[in-house]
Amino acid sequence: MSDHITRLLGAAQGGDRDAHDRLFRLLYDELHHCAHRQLRGADHTLSTTALVHETYVKLVAAERLQLDSRQHFMALAARAMRQVLVDHARRLNADKRGGGLALVTLDDRIPEAPTEAAEVLALDQALGELEKVDARAARVVQLHFFGGLGFGEIAELEGLNERTIKRDWQAARALLAATMASPA
Repeated sequence: MSDHITRLLGAAQGGDRDAHDRLFRLLYDELHHCAHRQLRGADHTLSTTALVHETYVKLVAAERLQLDSRQHFMALAARAMRQVLVDHARRLNADKRGGGLALVTLDDRIPEAPTEAAEVLALDQALGELEKVDARAARVVQLHFFGGLGFGEIAELEGLNERTIKRDWQAARALLAATMASPA
């Protein structure tokens, strides 16, 4: 299976649209699981299937994907999923009348799944701030939280050991919680 994914990745890199489609079908269940995790318990008008499909549209919109592995594909999918969720939250927020965003206060953790548009936007803003301070920790959050990758997979993708990735995760969670809790 891994060899098949590698061949499909090579073909997709070469611009083979059919390879993109086959790769997507192969990894669809994994993307669906990640999307389901993001929307679990959330008050969204966006369905799991719609999130997966909008993620796919973002991925194929890139003319040439530079993919090295399944983990790399999932990293790009995580980024695309984050963008879809943030865009959706912005649309929902724009539809509301009055006031700015209400920041959600979180003690020492980030939420399992953002439940409101304001929370998604606050998390995205805090993640943007984290990227300025610690880009690697921000990637770890994006890969784990939005992409559903395990710490071992992230370690392999980043070329680091799993303990380092777990430390990055812990530090990132604390920084994100502090950023989200402080007034804008």
